[in-house]
Amino acid sequence: MTRSPLISFSLLTLLLAGCSSKPSLPDFTASGYLADRGAVRIWRKNDGNESSHLLTIYTPFSGSTPETTDYIWQSDKLISIERHRLGDSPDSVTLRFDQDGSLSFMQHQIAGRREALSADAVALYQFDGGRMLKISDDLLKGRVLLRQGRWSASGTVTTCKGQKERPGFDHYSLNYITQHQRSPDKPVSIAWLEAPRGVQLLIVTPDDLCATEPDEASF
Repeated sequence: MTRSPLISFSLLTLLLAGCSSKPSLPDFTASGYLADRGAVRIWRKNDGNESSHLLTIYTPFSGSTPETTDYIWQSDKLISIERHRLGDSPDSVTLRFDQDGSLSFMQHQIAGRREALSADAVALYQFDGGRMLKISDDLLKGRVLLRQGRWSASGTVTTCKGQKERPGFDHYSLNYITQHQRSPDKPVSIAWLEAPRGVQLLIVTPDDLCATEPDEASF
């Protein structure tokens, strides 16, 4: 996967400033943004005011293995973090917290061996969880919603839900997609963002993004 030459999260947020209010979003949503070194996709499911489940998938522009992280909040308290990165140097972290924020369980496996995390490292994971929740809040408030699907040579996208769509990409984004589609009979997958001010291409990849898209019922 290579870097998409598109606008950043901060600029997209600026473009959305001042959007008029709209009906509330469903409990299960997806959003995302472009970070400095990769693309971040975020799925979120809220259970009223009691709990929230956040799944983030960070895809580096360098083409290295994506990193997935699950965060769970209960009564506005972060109680669980699970981060996994596969590939040549697998790294897995599981953290559990009490309602007062105290660490109750920790497991860290890197390259097949167990290693402890320092108190500073655990605090950084907690901080990162709060940061991702705030980013998710801001994106959803601005109606920045993630879509994914399989691109075909005709310029249409079959979304992961089976719908046919033709996103309003600009000429530059369309060229970027077609450059990555080496064979017309092997459509690439794309992820993009839809917002009140337009669309933004996020990822173009030969991998099937729909195969790993979370399902609301099992999320």
